Amino acid sequence: MTYAEEVEKMTFEESIKTLEDLVKELEAGGIDLDRSIEIYEKAVLLRNHCRQILDESERRIQKIMESSGTLKTEDLKFE
Repeated sequence: MTYAEEVEKMTFEESIKTLEDLVKELEAGGIDLDRSIEIYEKAVLLRNHCRQILDESERRIQKIMESSGTLKTEDLKFE
């Protein structure tokens, strides 16, 4: 099983925890370039997986709100 396949089976919480562990390993230093690149590749896969889960969750929530008739959209104004 490839790492990408492993990531696809992870929950959001598992993905975040693994990502945090990889960041800690990078921040600790003392690793060679090959390991750094490997960590970066894994981190990108995890980030993309988390983003996909969040996007799907947002779509599900919007669908629920639309079906209940409570959907209100407002423009955000930044000052």
